[in-house]
Amino acid sequence: MFYISLPVLNESENISALLDCMSSQDTSDFELVVCVNNYDHWWDEEEKKPQCIDNQNSIAILKNENRFKVTVIDKCSAGNGWNPKKGGVGHARKTAMDYISKIANEDDLILSIDADTFYPAIYLTSIKKELKNKSLIGLAIPYYHKLDGKNDRLILRYEIYMRYYLLNMLRVKNPYAFTALGSAMAFPVWAYKKVGGLTPVMSGEDFYFLQKLIKNGKLGIWSDSIAYPSPRFSDRVNFGTGPALIKGLSGDWDSYPIYDYNLFDLIKETFSKFSLLFKGDTKTPLDEFLQKQFKTDDLWIPLRNNYKDERNFVKACISKVDGLRILQFLKISNQENPVDNSRMLVDYIKKYFTESADNELLNSLENFSFEKSTIKELSIVRDFMFNEEMRMRVSNT
Repeated sequence: MFYISLPVLNESENISALLDCMSSQDTSDFELVVCVNNYDHWWDEEEKKPQCIDNQNSIAILKNENRFKVTVIDKCSAGNGWNPKKGGVGHARKTAMDYISKIANEDDLILSIDADTFYPAIYLTSIKKELKNKSLIGLAIPYYHKLDGKNDRLILRYEIYMRYYLLNMLRVKNPYAFTALGSAMAFPVWAYKKVGGLTPVMSGEDFYFLQKLIKNGKLGIWSDSIAYPSPRFSDRVNFGTGPALIKGLSGDWDSYPIYDYNLFDLIKETFSKFSLLFKGDTKTPLDEFLQKQFKTDDLWIPLRNNYKDERNFVKACISKVDGLRILQFLKISNQENPVDNSRMLVDYIKKYFTESADNELLNSLENFSFEKSTIKELSIVRDFMFNEEMRMRVSNT
């Protein structure tokens, strides 16, 4: 049984298409749980009130659905909305998922989706097939942004950044090799409970949740079917696709650089030394960074004192140097030694994909520039990276 978790804010124009999408699934073994949400004080603000009214329209559409079961959690009507200290998409996802965890069986599946994303008819059955593998604690599902002819250069730039990061993490076989999209993740109810549920941060709740899953088991990253998120502008969260497009429109890509691929090798070397650290202190490439982050020179002795066997010690090291720390290391290193984004991407592809790069790709890389290359050339690069990523995802199963 699938329980589909959906946060909704100002989505009435997308709800009908999503409901049609869900009704077209090749299985009917699911229930949709929707948290329609806004801050309560928005009803008194002229600028925000239209979103509150739009939410009421969404509720009306949802309650009129008769092809499958829909449960609406109203956190938007006057008197029901969030208070100023609690709200946003993180709380909406958590509210829906917490509700599901109380009514569902342990082996039922929770699927996280977004209203502006397209899901093929085989989407649910593909996910169910992967999560039959009981060794998996969850699934970070592949994705692909469709172009809309309006923001193509921006979405291609952002997606290339995301794929570059994941391809490198897969290349160095890091346990935190995943892409976090709230519109494309699934997990059993028992796993949700095991990690203590979703932490309702203002942004990045999907990233932190998947990271928690990885610290408690193996996260799958392959599925026969993929999600197709919308390439739209949005300022509802602090980072992610929407904010990236807004920043990119002004030419600001500082938060989404093409990191020096050699930095990923330093991460790999550090992780390879965790077993050695169990026996005694040894230098790692990330020592200086980690000492500053944790505000101590004594990084490993406390772990050795707490974990008397090597296996659990290494696991504790992996938990300590997690996906967040890795991103922080990459960002700080890039700030200290910035690189030419376009040139770094070209060098990376030519170094690691010489055998699979065809003439069309190589021609697109000639004089490549994120700012000046054509949309077709950017699309060729994006699609090549997508195909390589899918190949590496499936080989990682």
